[in-house]
Amino acid sequence: MTEAETLEKKKQQHKSSNGDLPPEAARDDAFDNTYKEKDGPKPPRIIVWRNVILMTLLHIGALYGVYLIPSASAATLLWSVVCFVISGLGITAGAHRLWSHRSYKASLPLRIFLSVANSMAFQNDIFEWARDHRVHHKYSETDADPHNAVRGFFFAHIGWLLVRKHPDVIEKGRKLELKDLLNDKVVMFQRKYYKLSVLIMCFFIPTIVPWYLWGESLWVAYFLPGLLRYTLVLNASWLVNSAAHMWGNRPYDKHINPRENKFVTFSAIGEGFHNYHHTFPYDYATSEYGWKLNLTTCFIDLMCFLGLAKDCKRVPHELVLARIQRTGDGSHRSG
Repeated sequence: MTEAETLEKKKQQHKSSNGDLPPEAARDDAFDNTYKEKDGPKPPRIIVWRNVILMTLLHIGALYGVYLIPSASAATLLWSVVCFVISGLGITAGAHRLWSHRSYKASLPLRIFLSVANSMAFQNDIFEWARDHRVHHKYSETDADPHNAVRGFFFAHIGWLLVRKHPDVIEKGRKLELKDLLNDKVVMFQRKYYKLSVLIMCFFIPTIVPWYLWGESLWVAYFLPGLLRYTLVLNASWLVNSAAHMWGNRPYDKHINPRENKFVTFSAIGEGFHNYHHTFPYDYATSEYGWKLNLTTCFIDLMCFLGLAKDCKRVPHELVLARIQRTGDGSHRSG
């Protein structure tokens, strides 16, 4: 029996460290309070200079895209917003809520759409994203957390991508039970052809559509719906790891770092209810407020209405209230 299977069995027999997790949610995304950081000096930070250079050039290109905004047509600006939302859903509704937390079930057509949208977002393939995110939840704010916010805002936001992973991140990631991802043909297909799908979806399609359909210049089309849109999606996602772990209130669990942050909620289309999410990671809405500031939950509910999604997991209201009373910081307001 693997370490993950042993932990899951124990959590099904006893109440988990999170207090209110039902058996079906006590899996790789549940916090493991048995992990202990190794004594002694920390391993040296090894800078990945290729990533530093690429991220620097990307953000310079995005700033130039901001400069080009006045010269873009209204249709191009609207197309940029559409690409932003599609990209965002590929992360939030796809890699995060569906594949990382298994908080709802999606039909094959919806899974294909979300995998394509995920390639447009270009934040590692679904398998790698989900694996690292489960490690993040299981070992949050420790050396085994890929973007440990205890190491500061810059590290949690972008720095973790500019250095080699801590050895504990790699070790713990290898021990996770990932059969659901390995058995998902959509996930494996996207992983196999990820580089090609990124070139097509993240750069080619956003650039070619405005040029071909309404005569936008290729220059503007590349820098706005291409580079600027991509950079904004990246930073919106990174804010969940950085700002939402540092600033805001903690109405559900004052003993953990993740916070409720309205700015992050807006920019990341619903992912800023982060204290709730880390308290109840299996809830498909990542919030007790349904559609409020939560475009991703609206999208998933629409997919359910259309018959493309089902079995959305929700936390019973009485459990939420009990958790608020037991571990909240007193800042909770209903509605």
